Amino acid sequence: MTGKGDEQANLVRSYALSTLSVAVILIAWEGAARAKLVPDLFLPSVSAVLIALRDEIADGTLPIDLGVSLYRAFAGLLLAGVVGVAVGIAMARSALTRWFLDPLIGVAFPAPKIAFLPIFILWFGIDHMSKILLVAFSSVFPIVIATYSAAISVNRLLIWSSLSLGSSRPMIMWKVILPACYPRIVAAFRVAVPVALITAFTAEMVAGGGGMGATLMYAQRFFESPTVFAYIVTMLVVGLVFDKAMLVIRDRFPSWREFN
Repeated sequence: MTGKGDEQANLVRSYALSTLSVAVILIAWEGAARAKLVPDLFLPSVSAVLIALRDEIADGTLPIDLGVSLYRAFAGLLLAGVVGVAVGIAMARSALTRWFLDPLIGVAFPAPKIAFLPIFILWFGIDHMSKILLVAFSSVFPIVIATYSAAISVNRLLIWSSLSLGSSRPMIMWKVILPACYPRIVAAFRVAVPVALITAFTAEMVAGGGGMGATLMYAQRFFESPTVFAYIVTMLVVGLVFDKAMLVIRDRFPSWREFN
């Protein structure tokens, strides 16, 4: 009981310290703005940002923009997940596939993906499709690499034993390979989620077409600084929420057996 109580106390202390650090930043921000240490155009007060946030929520602008951005981010992430896991396993299972795809991944992985946005707009237009596919293109590489690394490390004796017992290849995939890959795939998705959000927001800032990024840039052009900061704060909160959600999923479903 004492150990559990100490663990809970440490957790409460950790959350309190995290909350305190955020509170200090907000108080310093509000104080600097009210003391006019920085012009309002460059740093509006926290209260002005909260008022702008309230107004954007009340008239429905922010919820609609957020919905559009999340749709683009997670549609692209889903596509990246399906393709990334399939490609990673295929590379681990086939030397020919690995020989063909490894140079392409080596070239594309370190490239700045947003630089491909003009090509995606040229091919797929300025609306949802170009941004969804750019998100998928940006997010797929961590998933491919993590899945390949996990799949290539699966003990061959487990696969040979399953084959000798009469298991079909789909059954081996479902019962042997995917359970072994699952922890690294979840870790890769924790990396891919912020990549997907960043790519969606940035693509909207550059190309427009609605969403959080487009409205933020529109507000910036008209020097609506409180709205700009309100959208930035919303983006930060969304990123934090989904990162914590990935941690909850990791802890709630620690193994592939939870799905079977």
